[in-house]
Amino acid sequence: MLLPTRTPIRVGKGAAFRLRAGCRYAIRVMIYLGARPGELCSIKAVADAFSISQNHLMKVAQDLAAEGLIESVRGRSGRIRISTPLETINLGRLLRHSEGLSELLECSTCVVGRAGGMPSILSEATAAFVKVFDKYSVADLVRRREQLAALPTTAA
Repeated sequence: MLLPTRTPIRVGKGAAFRLRAGCRYAIRVMIYLGARPGELCSIKAVADAFSISQNHLMKVAQDLAAEGLIESVRGRSGRIRISTPLETINLGRLLRHSEGLSELLECSTCVVGRAGGMPSILSEATAAFVKVFDKYSVADLVRRREQLAALPTTAA
């Protein structure tokens, strides 16, 4: 039996794919910071804006900083911000990194998968899926910057 290794992407009712929570959080961090380019923002502000666990978000921010996508200022009042121009942060790269994406479905351990052509079909499908994201950048996500900037920013 083929089982998804990730939960499905919720596009609509009965959707087939779902990005991991860490990937969804990474995208939200990039949207939040992208709406405030150059501004140092607290993890708490981002967590509050999207009702996300601060601890989970801290791990995501550390990962994004290690990848060079955001800048992290350490310390008691640590803050984060976008480290490069929004147009240069490709969504396909972000998706590949955050998902650790190689395959959307794992079937190499399935008897049918090993015997049939499903692994190569799934590989092709994954590449086509990510190719759409390769066309866009974080700048495309924050076109309505003034509405995004209205998200709560109060954080100690």
